Amino acid sequence: MSTVSGLLKSMIETMLQILTAKIPLWQATLLLGSTALLTRLSFHTTAAAKKSKNKEEVPSEEIKLVLVIRTDLGMTKGKIAAQCAHATLGCYKRAIRQKPQVLKMWEATGQSKVTLKCASEEEMLELQQRARSLGLVSESICDAGRTQIAAGSRTVLGIGPGPASVVDQVSGHLKLY
Repeated sequence: MSTVSGLLKSMIETMLQILTAKIPLWQATLLLGSTALLTRLSFHTTAAAKKSKNKEEVPSEEIKLVLVIRTDLGMTKGKIAAQCAHATLGCYKRAIRQKPQVLKMWEATGQSKVTLKCASEEEMLELQQRARSLGLVSESICDAGRTQIAAGSRTVLGIGPGPASVVDQVSGHLKLY
């Protein structure tokens, strides 16, 4: 409330200065508008700072999402693209609930995505377990079996978005796809 009363006080003081001074109307409008704008910016910055104190800790490093693709299934490029899209969307939806501040930072910094290879479902499950143990968002995609792959086959694992250093603890040893 003190910020709002400060805004009103500042606006009234500016208006009184305008009324008592003999300055052109365009200068008065500019002065009043600038005062209002600066006060509003100050109000929003203060409100944002108060909100951020109550939320999860936001990392100051790069945020990324990795997509781990199984190479033993022999998927076509189009199939891989579709499965990666499913994994990205799954991670995004999960991050909205679990890591909203990290998600906002990822969105604001270009939404970095990296595709990596893994050789088997067992390896993929180990990676997912490791990601979850480190508190990372992860989502594995099971194919519906309508086209190339047997129903229920895990095709892609999404990890993140999360701090690059933590994501790399899970996937740093994998090769680029």
